[in-house]
Amino acid sequence: MARIYPLFSSSKGNASFIGSQSGGILIDAGVTAKRLKEGMERCGLSLSAIRGIFITHSHSDHIRGLRVLTKQLSVPVFAQPLTMRELTDSDAVSAGTVLHELDGLPLCFFDMQVTPFATPHDTVQSCGFRVALPDGQSCAVCTDLGTVTKTVEHTLLGCELVLLEANYDETMLRTGDYPPTLKARIASESGHLSNTDAGAFAKKLVASGTKRLILGHLSEANNTPQRAAAAVETALAGAKRGQDYLLDVAKPETEGRMIAF
Repeated sequence: MARIYPLFSSSKGNASFIGSQSGGILIDAGVTAKRLKEGMERCGLSLSAIRGIFITHSHSDHIRGLRVLTKQLSVPVFAQPLTMRELTDSDAVSAGTVLHELDGLPLCFFDMQVTPFATPHDTVQSCGFRVALPDGQSCAVCTDLGTVTKTVEHTLLGCELVLLEANYDETMLRTGDYPPTLKARIASESGHLSNTDAGAFAKKLVASGTKRLILGHLSEANNTPQRAAAAVETALAGAKRGQDYLLDVAKPETEGRMIAF
């Protein structure tokens, strides 16, 4: 049975594990290695279950624990070329780590097929990942994107499970305390996905066969789990939650839950 563990998911730190106790892959390492170890143990997983680390982009909330983690585990790191250059130039990976540059094509690793797809975000290069498991099921991690592009849509339609960004509520962002420049950055097409946009894409996903949705990367200042879920439910008004689809909201830090699909 395929499993995803949303270990950390917020504007402060992100990491997801796909696999089981026997092994799997980590997508992003945006918290300290100590916190990541504690989070995995909370889920009944050993840190040694991580066989490879896939990085979406080089912002600190996605790579904060990478250097210490690679020193502890000696596992390969996968990233797009420009992201990899930033990781090496900033010493974000430990010396001797095996590095693999992603070329946009599907990659077979640990009985999984991992496909990177470009996402529009304000960094040198950003991507999400679709992962096909040995049992034929597929899931995707899709956060840190200002808009849903045709590439994103084409890659994710038909996925059984999608961890999808629902970063901000438009009203909370507009009326909140952030400076105007930061508000504009977040709401731009290279910023983050709003609840409304997440709902619109969720509707397309469910229509294409997606059965499980996990909303993630919620801003703690500009969103709430209740608002994010309500926006998606509104967009999916023609489908019944719990019957046509299952909807979860990832917590900032895991309480030990995994989601099977």
